[in-house]
Amino acid sequence: MYRNLSKYTLVFLFLALSGLIFLLRNIHTVENWNCHSISALYQLQSRIQASFIQVHLPTFHPNHTFCAHLGQKPSPEDELEERYLLESIAWPGPPPRSSPSSLRQTSDPVHSLFAILPTKEGREWHVGDELEALVQMHDFQGRPKHYGGDFLLARLHSPELGAGVAGRVVDHKNGFYSALFPLLWAGTAQLEVTLVHSSEAVAVLQRLREERPDRVFFKSLFRLGFLSETTVCNMCLPPDQQPLCNYTDLYTGEPWYCYKPKMLSCDTRVNHAKGGYLKHIVTNKEALLFQSGVNIKVHIHPSGPDKVTVLPRRGTRHLHRTAPSGYYYNDTWRPLGGVTMRHFNQSSAVSQCLKNKVINMYGDSTVRQWFEYLIALVPELKEFNLHSPKNVGPFMAVDTTHNILLRYRCHGPPIRFSTVMSSELRYVSNELDGLSGGRNTVVVLSIWAHFSTFPVGVYIRRLRHIRQALVRLMDRAPGTVVVIRSANLQALDQEVSLYNSDWYSLQLDQVLRAMFKGLNVLVVDAWQMSLAHHLPHALHPPPVIVKNMIDMLLSYVCPEKKSQT
Repeated sequence: MYRNLSKYTLVFLFLALSGLIFLLRNIHTVENWNCHSISALYQLQSRIQASFIQVHLPTFHPNHTFCAHLGQKPSPEDELEERYLLESIAWPGPPPRSSPSSLRQTSDPVHSLFAILPTKEGREWHVGDELEALVQMHDFQGRPKHYGGDFLLARLHSPELGAGVAGRVVDHKNGFYSALFPLLWAGTAQLEVTLVHSSEAVAVLQRLREERPDRVFFKSLFRLGFLSETTVCNMCLPPDQQPLCNYTDLYTGEPWYCYKPKMLSCDTRVNHAKGGYLKHIVTNKEALLFQSGVNIKVHIHPSGPDKVTVLPRRGTRHLHRTAPSGYYYNDTWRPLGGVTMRHFNQSSAVSQCLKNKVINMYGDSTVRQWFEYLIALVPELKEFNLHSPKNVGPFMAVDTTHNILLRYRCHGPPIRFSTVMSSELRYVSNELDGLSGGRNTVVVLSIWAHFSTFPVGVYIRRLRHIRQALVRLMDRAPGTVVVIRSANLQALDQEVSLYNSDWYSLQLDQVLRAMFKGLNVLVVDAWQMSLAHHLPHALHPPPVIVKNMIDMLLSYVCPEKKSQT
């Protein structure tokens, strides 16, 4: 009996041990299967999240001190400068009690008029005189406006001569505006006044800039092994909605945040990309203020002649109130003051100018356009394959014959490009601190278009860091040539207006010029070069304008040698 019991015990132990081994093996298989299943599910979830990411966007509460606590605390001098800059670009708006109740009470370019004012000598103009036109704005009911704030552009041009110059618009804040032009060529000159936005539309743009800087949002991919997640990123995110990953730059203090992934750590961030544009950010009533062909970039009609005949210069005549940076004649830009414009029509001339030089281009796609123009113009400049994403960079081109190195890198966030690897996100000020500089170093900057959705203080802070880095660079290498490309006009419709309006660009451009005034930096005036030309406005200007910009750049790098007497 004991022998049989012992026999069954051994069998039972064998079966139990076999079952335990089978169970452990299956548990290991199930765990592996679960891991792969969870990864697959999260990959699918990330794809869905990337497609419908706007559903999970944070909720912003309107305030006029958006993210004011972010970044390094400014010094008293910086605070004073910022206050001065903001006051200098303050824009007149509708009086509080004059807010229109309907579109019919807002500025209408069709009912508005302009008239060329006669000179003291009557209706006779000479080269060297100043032409003045008076603009009166009316609403859609034909009634005169009694307050200012409309965004107007003015241009004097002569299509047959390929000539053009930007006008200066003065807002008298009572519904009247003056458009002032220097007369720079003999022959016919035609006046053109354009309403870009009504004062009521500008008020909406102002509100959006302060209250909805999230209307362009960003995203980052996080990945570890088979796990991947995509979350929303921006310069500021509400911290009370979910945990944040802090990517504030250690050197400049420039803030940047992403929502922390649910399963991954913050250091698994792979890339940065534009997430998209928020929709339905204005009311139906406000949307009526942004209608293509109605009240966005529509010409205002003259009440009389819109052309004058300019006679040759008579005696010594000086420009008084209006002094633009330059003008076109024969489709060629002629700067007024400063450098003498040279024309680099042959690739050999460009190569000789840039010989033994390193050209560093930093910024947005408008300066990348210059990089692309140069490598297309100069056959010896061979682009080196860095396996960079198209339109993103970084890019590099080399001319070994003339010892030329041309480089381009986009600026740091906010950058609305397609996917940029996190390791390639660099702040311009940090890049400048890494340059040796010197007489054979050229720095070209274009930083404006991607800051239009943020309060101006954000742009001021970024430019301040760049300015500080430029001062350090020029202190250690005084011969370094620094050229800044200003903002330019672009085509507008309702959507572009709400995110990238020329009004935003104008405000940033004014800040840019003020902040670098007095430094040994040179400016290519893309704003006036795009305004004065007869071709339609475009974010990336057409080749004829870019050619003039490049000639201006090269004229700075290789100024005309003064003849010795």
